[in-house]
This record gives sequence, C-alpha cells and structure tokens, in this order.
Amino acid sequence: MEKMAETVSGSQYQRLHHMLSESAWDRRGVRRQLIADANAHFGHAGALVIDESAFAKKGDMSAGVARQWNGRLGKTDNSQVGVFAAMARGGVAALVEGELYVPEEWFAEPQRCRDAGMPEDIEFRTKGEMALSMIHRLRSEGLRFAYTAFDAGYGHLPWLLRELEGDGEVFLAEVHSDQAIYLCNPAPAVPERQSAKGRAPRSLQAQTDSLTVTAWAAAQPPSRWRRLSVREGEKGEVIADYLTQRVWLWDGEEARARCWHLLVRREIDGSKLKFCLSNAKPRASLRRLAEMQAARHFVERAFEDAKGACGMADYQVRGWQAWHHHMALVMVALMFLAKERMAHRETADLLSCNDLVDVMRHKLPSKIQTDADLVASIKERHRRRQHAKNFAYQKQASILSALACNEI
Repeated sequence: MEKMAETVSGSQYQRLHHMLSESAWDRRGVRRQLIADANAHFGHAGALVIDESAFAKKGDMSAGVARQWNGRLGKTDNSQVGVFAAMARGGVAALVEGELYVPEEWFAEPQRCRDAGMPEDIEFRTKGEMALSMIHRLRSEGLRFAYTAFDAGYGHLPWLLRELEGDGEVFLAEVHSDQAIYLCNPAPAVPERQSAKGRAPRSLQAQTDSLTVTAWAAAQPPSRWRRLSVREGEKGEVIADYLTQRVWLWDGEEARARCWHLLVRREIDGSKLKFCLSNAKPRASLRRLAEMQAARHFVERAFEDAKGACGMADYQVRGWQAWHHHMALVMVALMFLAKERMAHRETADLLSCNDLVDVMRHKLPSKIQTDADLVASIKERHRRRQHAKNFAYQKQASILSALACNEI
C-alpha cells in the first residue's frame, strides 16, 4: 500500500488501509465479476486448477499464521497459506477465488481468533474440504469449466475424488508414487466364514492384489511410451514421454472399486515421473489426458504474475477481512492483465504481465512529477516509519514494565 500511496495520483495511505482493513465491502461481488470475466475470456473448455500459495510472515498476530510449508522458501517457516482456484486456457491463467487456510491450533485460542477479526462462526477445515467447497461454490455461481486439476496434496484424498465424481465433475489429480492400483476389478467383498469359532468377518477385502503406480510404470516396455509435445515453452517445446492405462481404485472402504485413467508423465531424460488419475471419459485420448495434466503448470505462472506484477505477497495487513480484501483486488488486477494478454495475442504474442505494468506506469498519472513531490513523498514515508517505531517502543516498554512488576 505504501508504494501505491506514494505513486498513484490522488491516493492516500490511510484511505487505502481503511479500504482493506475496515471497509465493509463484500468480496462476493468481486467474485461474481471474476466469474463473468472468466466465462467471457476463458470459456467452458478451460481448466479450473486448485493450488495453494504461502506468504512468509513475522510474528504470531496475523490471521492463520503458523509454521507451515512455504514452497516459495522451500522450507517450513512462519507463514500464512491460501487455497486458490485459477482458470487456465491457452497458456494464460487467472485466479478467480482464494481463501485463507487457518491451522487447527488456532481454534484452541478463541480470543486470538477474535483479535485477528475472524468470523465467529468459522470452523476448522482441511485444505481438501476448502477445495471442494470452493469448486461447489464456483460451479453454483455460474463459472464454466471443463474439468478440475490439482496436485498430489489433494489427489491423495480418496474422499475428495469420490465427491467430485459423485457431483459429475471431471478431474485430473496428481497422486503420490506409492498410490495403489488394481489392474482388474478387485470386487471387494466380505470373506465367507471359515470356522464356527470367533467372530464372522465383517470387513471388505479385495479379491485381487494391488500394486503401486511406480511398480506398474517400471514394468512397462519402452514401446508403450509415447513422446508428445504439450505446449510451447520459453526454451522450446515442452516435450515428455507418456503412457496411460485404465486401472481400478479402491480405498478399502467403498462397496465398489472405481475404474479411472492412470496417466504417467516422464521427463525425456528419464529423471522424473509424475502420476495422475482422471475420471475423464473412458475413450479419452492420451493427448487429451496429457494436455489436462499440462494445465497444472499455469497456476504456478498465475502465482508468479500475481506476486511479481500485482503485489500479491506485498501486503501490510494482519486481519482476516483485510487478507481476503487484498487477495480479491489482486485477482481483479490479474484478471485484467490476463484479458489484455489474450486480446493482444495476435499482434504481441510475447506480451507479459510485467510489460503491461510498465505500460500503465508510463501512461497513468503519477503523484511524483517534480523534485518537490519526491521530497514530500520521502518525508511522508519517514513520518509513517517513525510513527510505527514509536508505537513499537511504547509497546515494548509496557511489556518490560509489566514483567518488572511481576518479579517484585
């Protein structure tokens, strides 16, 4: 916000801060506009990609902050984590929804939740539950998409895949290398009682043996792999080896097994394998499945653009409402950039989000026009820093004073 207040003509820091932290505007209206824009520019053939992104934070007062995995840092650190949904098609992606994940430990401290401005009726939800709710909400509010894609962090949840199939949603889910599959229907059944002694069997058992996706892929002859180019990249076409097989999945609980596609993607140097499950139509081609898997890449690009061009990670707020307001505005900005890139694709195929930001910096009126404006901007920045510093010192003095009284 400081950067915006210093640069954008007519803006003031306190007003911007109020808009994010205190103003009661409803982000659901923003979501409805994002859905309308996504339908107009991505169409019903686009992919809805679910993923999460982490934001490093200091202290323990920001809503949902905890020691969590931060992919940007490559380690577990003090962070906030959001679960997001993005529309992707034709090499362009834009975020359409995002929610702050609140770790379960927070709900043991009701006052901490209130201090962070979290709604009174909020309850703990896993990331998988958040993702399913997000998909349901976007679909019910009119977002059109052909299928949902997500990584193994969600793909390893059997209940999530079952729920999506039960809702009539098509998905492509990456899974872990130890995912169990069956090559024929395991036909789960309760074994017959073999003896009059002891309890009668009650649990379902598979009638065939399972194997891991890694073991199955390792047993396939070279002739089964097909080399495909799935998209253009910055350094040439993105090419990989693929194979697919109809397999059976059973989680040990359902009364029946499910027959889905297994897709295996291998780097052309053989260094890395990725495994995916999909409930796409039985006749779905290998290329179709490979292109569905490739859509996962673009949510990462969306996060890069949102953080690099739209300030997604550069917020200075702590509260629940302020976080969601900030993310809503970031998604509006990213959708605008995505629309502009698609609109100029025929004449400027390499147009990037950063290019568009540079254009706007050049064209839009700036608050700093003269040397005097620059000096005034720096003085205002120093005033805010000094105010924050004074507040921190006063708070520290109060804490030390209270500790000294307790020791007496």
